[in-house]
Amino acid sequence: MGISFSLPTFVEEAALHSRGYHLIAGIDEAGRGPLAGPVVAGAVVIPYDFSAPWLAELRDSKQLTARQRDTLFSCIQKSVISWASGMASPEEVDSLGIVAATRKAMLTALQHLPERPDFLLIDALPMPQSGTPFKAIIRGDQRCLSIAAGSIIAKVTRDRIMIKEDEKYPGYDFAVHKGYPTKAHLEQLQRLGPCPIHRRSFAPVRAILDGGIVRSAHSKKLGALG
Repeated sequence: MGISFSLPTFVEEAALHSRGYHLIAGIDEAGRGPLAGPVVAGAVVIPYDFSAPWLAELRDSKQLTARQRDTLFSCIQKSVISWASGMASPEEVDSLGIVAATRKAMLTALQHLPERPDFLLIDALPMPQSGTPFKAIIRGDQRCLSIAAGSIIAKVTRDRIMIKEDEKYPGYDFAVHKGYPTKAHLEQLQRLGPCPIHRRSFAPVRAILDGGIVRSAHSKKLGALG
């Protein structure tokens, strides 16, 4: 049996609009699981009464091809009220922990918006630090169009960062796997050792630094250590 995905809608935004909220930002992140590179957040404010054919194509970024994401990224940039991205560096991931670093990236994206939203719809992660009313929605990128748009901003922005990092650190194929713990990446990590953008607090990278051997290629088993 295959995995079924729900299509994102404007239901959450419509309910908030009826309560008097008008600048509603959807926020999501990309890059919590990789062994290298930043975690990036995207924030998007879509007009409440907006309509365009490409809205029907909006999905959680993980359900789209790279070409589809690039096309939607361009549509979002040209059509929405505002959008922004924020980032937490690999060093911040190591020093803060991945959850706090993700919040930092989200707060930075929020601060980069030209006008402060009056409500936030966030994928899964509560963010009281924002000082703005919010709702954290589990699988929000599959349920809410604003969050889905934020996921595309975050994913495309991060992928482009990793393509540039591939030029700075050849041999790791960051342009291909974007820092995720694929079998090829783990083999490269074992052979070359960590580079400056690897996350030292994540188990496979720390194992290499401690002189060990990475034995598993399954990303779900290779998370952060705290």
